[in-house]
Amino acid sequence: MSTAAMSPDGVFICPPPGSRVLSIQSHVVRGHVGNKSAVFPLQLLGLDVDAINSVQFSNHTGYPSGFRGEVMSGDQLWSLIEGLESNGLITYTHLLTGYIGSKSMLQTMIKVLDRLRKHNPDLVYVCDPVLGDAGKLYVPPELVPIYQSEIVRAASILTPNQFEIEQLTGMKINSVADAIAACDHLHEMGPESILITSMDVKNPDGSDCDHLSLIGSTRRVQVEGAPYRFHIKVPRLPAYFTGTGDLLAALLLGWSTMYPDDLAKATCTALGALQAVLRRTAEAAIVKQQQSELRNNAQRTSELENTTQDKTQDNNTIDKTHIGERELQLIQSRDDMLRPPDIASIGITLEAIV
Repeated sequence: MSTAAMSPDGVFICPPPGSRVLSIQSHVVRGHVGNKSAVFPLQLLGLDVDAINSVQFSNHTGYPSGFRGEVMSGDQLWSLIEGLESNGLITYTHLLTGYIGSKSMLQTMIKVLDRLRKHNPDLVYVCDPVLGDAGKLYVPPELVPIYQSEIVRAASILTPNQFEIEQLTGMKINSVADAIAACDHLHEMGPESILITSMDVKNPDGSDCDHLSLIGSTRRVQVEGAPYRFHIKVPRLPAYFTGTGDLLAALLLGWSTMYPDDLAKATCTALGALQAVLRRTAEAAIVKQQQSELRNNAQRTSELENTTQDKTQDNNTIDKTHIGERELQLIQSRDDMLRPPDIASIGITLEAIV
């Protein structure tokens, strides 16, 4: 029995037969970032997915006590590709890439893409150029020019955040007009479709907006009535989550197989699913935090009866616990990803840019 998702307008829909994704990005044992945030949603939407882990860590890097694990080398990546090819297993319709933290891996990625397109010239490459966020690079600076000169030009769909598109174009983005100009610059470099996945634009008076902006732009021929450029406003949630960019890129890939000529519809459907996941995660985090604080209060009371406890140490313990409580509730959001809510019902707006 085939898997069928349901669009917000109530239509059951499936990816084209034979759709298979190779996803190359990070992996964590516990939590949902990288491939742990991408593979399950794609499979849920009906795509076959093969995963290569660019890193294998115990947990994501935001935990206070750090992480343990290993980083894959370019030679190791190429060895896997050779093994697949020697057995006739390179049959991919899509390539998805996320965090790649070393120069050798990124340079090998160019070879991988060329080899995949040798077997399928029509392969769609969805590139989430994970460089950094909020003014800070997550990767070595020498990776930026490789993205600019090699990776971006080969991408079919590019999903940078505001900081990443500034790094890729050398352009400062302070407005929607700036974002469209940056998209035009990237289009000339190669990608047919671009989605700026999060952008913080100030109000005219300089104050913070109560929403985040996403900007979409495509030069692919769209179905009649679909905008080629659009601005989406998403209500801010009072919490920070990790893995949201990875999840959005995967959902966009999944829904774009079903709406290949309507980037706005694919984006809105993916966003509806993402927001449902985040809201469920935020609600679960509040409950878990309350339970954790009750346990910590009980523990402190017990310890105070026996000895003096350093309150600073207690607070640090609470902070560490709260990070784990904000891991994405992917499994619990299965139905939301299969049947995303209509964006209007959760306060998301779409405006065409003329």
